Amino acid sequence: MPNKCKDLISLIVFTNAYFCLIVKTKPNIRYANFKQAKIAYTVSGKGRAVVLLHGFLGSTDVWESIKTSLAKQFKIICIDLPGHGQSDSFGYVHSMEVMAQAIKAVMDNLHLKKYVLIGHSMGGYASLAFAELFPDFVRGLCLFHSTSYADNEQKKRDRDKAIRVVKNNTDIYVRATINNLFATKNLKHLKKEILFTQKIARKTTKRGIIAALEGMKTRPSRDVVLHFANYPILFIVGKYDNLLPMQSLLDQAEIAKYKDVLLLEKAGHMGFLEEPEVCVKHLKRFIRNSFSPYKLRG
Repeated sequence: MPNKCKDLISLIVFTNAYFCLIVKTKPNIRYANFKQAKIAYTVSGKGRAVVLLHGFLGSTDVWESIKTSLAKQFKIICIDLPGHGQSDSFGYVHSMEVMAQAIKAVMDNLHLKKYVLIGHSMGGYASLAFAELFPDFVRGLCLFHSTSYADNEQKKRDRDKAIRVVKNNTDIYVRATINNLFATKNLKHLKKEILFTQKIARKTTKRGIIAALEGMKTRPSRDVVLHFANYPILFIVGKYDNLLPMQSLLDQAEIAKYKDVLLLEKAGHMGFLEEPEVCVKHLKRFIRNSFSPYKLRG
């Protein structure tokens, strides 16, 4: 057997074992009632509450690389957004408002009133919708490779094209989409992380994928939330992000009154897998600052 084949088989076996280990050792899944269905979430650690919201094609599992470290200091709530992971789907469009309401259902179920939201990509869109609908519950907001701006017309057409591809062949779409999330220069040495992310993505149902694409396509801009937020906002930006240009996000961060920026020099759109140690260190400081008496609060 050629060495390349042996290496590939070893990588697949290792990734499957790693994924199974996470499933067996992660905290028990809990469920909150929402619209006569269920939203899945996990809770780990103790202390101030921090909500981790995955991106498109993700689930609570994607946070394992940083969650364990954060849970040593904070109460970490990871939520499967509608149509992802073990959460139910709700109709044919999962708007960001519906996702925000699902998040609120989980937090109400836990009787928590103040928390920091950390949203990756689509999770950032949902976080912004939450901050707009329920501003009094937010102590800090992290846009982790995310933007407050709506899709432009070209991006909307791309979403429609993606929906057509998903209807015909979900697996091809998932593989191409996940690869594009990582910095091109990381594709060779992060094969384990890429396969792991693909495995999570393939668990997303076709209905969930399409509903999320429709919801992202129709979301409005929420840059006004950045301007009026009376709490710190952290932008985590990947220098080699294929989806969200670095300079655009850095310029956008200037809108926020109380901004914080982390530029990841080696990452694309998956910084918590591409540079986990750097992310954890900065997130811990940001969370602590969010819950401390903030000097610039009104």
